[in-house]
Amino acid sequence: MTDLALLAGLLAALLAVATVVWTTVGMGRGEFDGTPTESATAHAARRHADGDDDAPRPVAAVIVNPTKFDDVSQVRRRLDRIAAEHGWALRWWETTEEDNGTGQTREAMDAEVELVCALGGDGTVRAVAAALRDSPIPMGLLPGGTGNLLARNLDLPFESLEESLVIALTGVDRPIDMGCLLIAPHSTQDEPKDYYFLVMAGLGFDASVMADAPEKLKSRIGWAAYLVSGAKQLNGPRFGTTVQFDGDRPLHRRVRSIIIGNVGRLQGGVELLPDACVDDGAFDAVLLSPKGVVGWGAVVTGILTKNHFGHRRIEHFQCRTMNVELPGGHEQEVQLDGDHIGPARALTVSVLPKTLLVRVAPTGEEGEHHGANASNEVLPPRTVAPATVAPADGATAATRVR
Repeated sequence: MTDLALLAGLLAALLAVATVVWTTVGMGRGEFDGTPTESATAHAARRHADGDDDAPRPVAAVIVNPTKFDDVSQVRRRLDRIAAEHGWALRWWETTEEDNGTGQTREAMDAEVELVCALGGDGTVRAVAAALRDSPIPMGLLPGGTGNLLARNLDLPFESLEESLVIALTGVDRPIDMGCLLIAPHSTQDEPKDYYFLVMAGLGFDASVMADAPEKLKSRIGWAAYLVSGAKQLNGPRFGTTVQFDGDRPLHRRVRSIIIGNVGRLQGGVELLPDACVDDGAFDAVLLSPKGVVGWGAVVTGILTKNHFGHRRIEHFQCRTMNVELPGGHEQEVQLDGDHIGPARALTVSVLPKTLLVRVAPTGEEGEHHGANASNEVLPPRTVAPATVAPADGATAATRVR
């Protein structure tokens, strides 16, 4: 091999690593009728802002991750001023290393606030949502992280705190689905435990990259640390697994990653799950089964060109529940909304339809949401069509679920 050919090969491998990591990693008490409406507190705040001093002044909680800001007090002053201009008062709770937002949200609910805003990254949003599920109290999304994936998928202004707060205070309430992931006991967990998520859950390659990125390296070079971890694992072996959707016939696969999502859009506009809908009562799942760098290249090309279906290394499914088991006590790392949570040898994922209210921008045309892939209907009975190509090595016949 010539030096030029070797250099080209190395550049291609590095490009594959960067693209794979960016694509796969970049990432209570009421009933809702599915129709976004102006809340009573938003109406009262509007009256207060218009000069009606007799109108009640609603209170919103802000659950802030202080590690995301150099000067939290400055952010607080700026948002307090904007809230006052719109007839609201803010109360602030800071997350801690021991509690990343769930306990603080419960305290805010006990204080009878009218709205809870998550100010942080996707992990903070997930923790706040865990406490607000099945509650009539809506959640506002204030961007403080690098991903802000839920905000991106709801077409909220994830790059402006000020615009995001205005929408949280004056917008409409939209019910969306949540995910519940149950991890079976393994070597570091004595009892089953439920985890909640809003964006995506992943098992395998993407979670392993997050788990293995050195903390010191991440503090020095940030996101690029994941490239180092991803490069080490790109040629890793596939693992055997049994996957079952909605209680149907189990499917046996050898894969590198399993991702199940409530939404499908990642950073940069990449549509990993193009049919995912945030409020359809179902999840979209993808099984990725590449072999080495070349196989990953084919997978990434399929994802970026949205040529997903019929490719033997990419299988898409839609479901309400999914069970995953790894044979022989084998374990794989798991991530939720970009947070590594540890290894598992078996897990169950189920959708919680329209169980969380999120404050979004007012609707545009009659009956039309601002936000990606809006749906007012729960998934109808599904149909199954056989795949058009042979399954990956060691697999049973593939199906695509719609």
